[in-house]
Order: sequence, then C-alpha cells, then structure tokens
Amino acid sequence: MATYEYLCSRCGPFDVKLAMGTAPEVYGCPVCAGSARRVYSSPGLLPTSNVAAALHDQEEQAREAPAVVSEVPPRSGVRQQPHPALSRLPRP
Repeated sequence: MATYEYLCSRCGPFDVKLAMGTAPEVYGCPVCAGSARRVYSSPGLLPTSNVAAALHDQEEQAREAPAVVSEVPPRSGVRQQPHPALSRLPRP
C-alpha cells in the first residue's frame, strides 16, 4: 500500500492509502465529498544516522572484500560453563 496526497479546495490536504499505481488524478474528499486533485510531493525519507551509515559502509566492504582468517584464533583461558537447565535434560 502506498500513501497518496490529495488537496480539496474546501477542506485542504488529506492522505489516502491505495494499492501502488492505482491512485486516480481526482479522488472524493472524505469530509465534504467534493472532488480533490492529486498532489505530487517528495517522499518522506528520514536521514540516516552516522552510526548506521558507518555500519552500512562496513557491511558493503565486507561483502566486496571479506576478511580472510589465516590461522585458528587462540583459545581463551576461561572455560564457559554449560547452562544450568541442560543438567536437567534426560541422558541416553
């Protein structure tokens, strides 16, 4: 669904949600039932934050030239404990 903007000469602007590509040039005003003409305006786009833009650029670079691992990373000295709920599971 797309949002289309119309302008009624008596009531002012209003928005209508219709299937994409099906908006007529003239639409009935929901307040006065008069004819309203379609208004063409720029889409409502939000600017991207610097953090989101940096993450997007990093993802793009990783897609084009992924980092290659040449050796297995060393194991840390800390051993992870299994989740306590796993001890209650039945054993074969």
